[in-house]
Amino acid sequence: MITHQALIGQDKPGSGQEPTNIPRRALLGGAGALVALLASPVSVMAEAPDSPFVILLKGLYEPVVQAPNLGLSVVDLSDGSYSKTKIYPISGIPGSTNPDKTIGDFYGQPTTGGDLCAYHVPGGSFAMRFTGSDVHFVPDGFGGQFLVGTFELTILEGTGIYESFVGGHNHMVDNLHFLAPGDGSGGIDEFCFCNITRP
Repeated sequence: MITHQALIGQDKPGSGQEPTNIPRRALLGGAGALVALLASPVSVMAEAPDSPFVILLKGLYEPVVQAPNLGLSVVDLSDGSYSKTKIYPISGIPGSTNPDKTIGDFYGQPTTGGDLCAYHVPGGSFAMRFTGSDVHFVPDGFGGQFLVGTFELTILEGTGIYESFVGGHNHMVDNLHFLAPGDGSGGIDEFCFCNITRP
């Protein structure tokens, strides 16, 4: 334990604890290097994603209980209409490249028929609007059905490294499984590739 007396005697000659003199120039030079490091976008910011980049939406949808603030004004994740599922990397997106490890969350309105959605991934978030589709239903043989086909979306808003994608496009290739209510879940299981490009 360091006592008050030990601190008082620290700077006395012969105490064995003389203060260390660091030249002022060295301190200023070190501070300048630190400021330059903090100001540079290298390594502290995620790299911008490729265009296009591809991600996979996969898993059962869950209701959004505590809506996060993604910094997006277009979507209101706390309005009760959104559900979420997981996002996995396929190609061109910063962060993990392990296709079995989730990198973020997708927020959609699969049960309410809304046309907005949001993605939260490494480096920021972005919101989109569904603008077209070419889909059809296929029975799964167990009382449920698959919604199979493609969706087209426009990127309305982006934060972080995704700001340059605003006005861009998402081509979804979807295999959305509406599970039968009798199997105990009655949920919605997503399996959808998203091909996202800048304008």
